[in-house]
Amino acid sequence: MTTVIPAPDSNNEWRLNSPGSSGWERSPRPDAEDKYFMVSTDGHVQEPKDLWATRIDEKYRERLPGVIVGMKGEKFQKTEGFRNPLKLNTIQFEGQDLLRNKAGYTPEARLADLAADGTDAEIMFPNKGLTMWATSDPEFSHAMCSVYNDWAWETFGPHNDQLIPMACIAPAHLDDAIAEIQHCAELGFKGLQLPSKPIWGSPDHEALNYNLKEFDPLWAAIVEVDLPVTFHISTGRDPRTARSRGGAVINYAVHALAQNIEPIANLCASGVAEQFPTLRFGSVEAGIGWVPWAIQAMDEAYLKHHWAVRPKLDLLPSDYFKRQGFATFQEDAAGLDLALRHDLVPNFMWANDYPHHEGSWPHSAEAIERTMGELDDASRAKILGLNSAEVFKIPIPERYLDHLDAQETASRLS
Repeated sequence: MTTVIPAPDSNNEWRLNSPGSSGWERSPRPDAEDKYFMVSTDGHVQEPKDLWATRIDEKYRERLPGVIVGMKGEKFQKTEGFRNPLKLNTIQFEGQDLLRNKAGYTPEARLADLAADGTDAEIMFPNKGLTMWATSDPEFSHAMCSVYNDWAWETFGPHNDQLIPMACIAPAHLDDAIAEIQHCAELGFKGLQLPSKPIWGSPDHEALNYNLKEFDPLWAAIVEVDLPVTFHISTGRDPRTARSRGGAVINYAVHALAQNIEPIANLCASGVAEQFPTLRFGSVEAGIGWVPWAIQAMDEAYLKHHWAVRPKLDLLPSDYFKRQGFATFQEDAAGLDLALRHDLVPNFMWANDYPHHEGSWPHSAEAIERTMGELDDASRAKILGLNSAEVFKIPIPERYLDHLDAQETASRLS
């Protein structure tokens, strides 16, 4: 199966802008003989519209997220944890924007689309299912996650070396969460997706959060099955908070992306990462430019507020992130500028966010060339694929093995 990419329209022509990769040892171009091994660490599935309605316990069906039609024919989004009703605008997509909306519905089509973009494998997250955590009812959330995991494994399990879904977990229902983690690990999932806050909603000092000891059994279970943890944006509280002028931009930058600092800070500053030194955890789709600032801010607070800090740690919070954490991005030139200076190349992972409009598909090569020209070849190779291959245990095709340096080869054989 081959994907044919139409020429971009005027709204997407900018995606073709590129300085090229002259002087690079390898290329991100899909047809290059010396192409980098590339893993997108953030792609989105296309769930069937009736997935949850046909599989979930009947007692939950009326509460499921969905679309309702008003008296005048208007469509509204109905999601238990979002501000409701949220009117949906009718948009007529064309060209590559339409292509993105229709992409990714079968494993075979995904593999062809990814190959056309130069991507060898992808870490996959829900699409409609990102609302599975948009409820304060942990049992309801767990029921939706369980339905999703069964479907994801049925659909993508046979392709798990290239199409790699994350098992979705509702952590606030702790016993069921641990059982689901163990079940999904036995099936063969290569990673887990937790919401960026365990209890949906605005910040609340009385609500459970990942820094508290109540979640120690969760981390112990995750370490036991040896799976990395991901926190995808827009899974902790309503990202559609701003309304009216500038709302789309404000909501994306502030209420979707910025909230992902919280789970990373929780694990690095609380002693969780120290207590569970093999726990791997990362932020997904929130970019990387904030990482140097955030880990520096944690260190500053730890050192300057020493009289108030509990617990006392063996290392600084930034050290735990560098040892165990990671963050993914689509296009983040500012973050890449800081990657070498702050020794964060091993912690950063590229993604094309297929098939979402925020991503770089189907012109990822140009996006990479626009933003990674200041990196050396080894750093590009790590960020584009080798870091994620190590964390998610993704096999590297033989055609790329000759490019691995001796240190990388030794680490993979050990």
